[in-house]
Amino acid sequence: MKNTIIALAAILAATALQPLQAQDKMWKTLSKITFKKEYNEMMGFKVDVPVFSEEVKALEGKEVTIRGYIIPVEGYKGHKEFIFSAYPYNMCFFCGGAGPETVMEVYADEAIEYTAEPITIRGKLELNADDINRLIYALQGTEKVKDVE
Repeated sequence: MKNTIIALAAILAATALQPLQAQDKMWKTLSKITFKKEYNEMMGFKVDVPVFSEEVKALEGKEVTIRGYIIPVEGYKGHKEFIFSAYPYNMCFFCGGAGPETVMEVYADEAIEYTAEPITIRGKLELNADDINRLIYALQGTEKVKDVE
């Protein structure tokens, strides 16, 4: 009986942790970056600038499919422009749980309805190492795709 309870507890713990990061190989690929300090004229001090790996650079301008969470952020224009994250809202980059490589700007052609559940989207990937007022990744022409279970 004791072994059954321990096994059940382990299964429940593993299941509970699984949705915390949308299990997606694309996020793993996008995490293959480093940062270097560079002086920013506008800011007047050094800032972290992303250095994209060759694997990430090869994705620029390509259509990618990625699974994650919509992050409600004030200032984005509703359901066509939003932040997308590898992690749910309570663990996202803005909330102190991850780095800038775990979020991206999304620009959709058609509105994508907000949900707290993970969704899969597809769009053309843009890399940003120059504009400190934007995220390092953006998806243009984004559409929601049906999840394959």
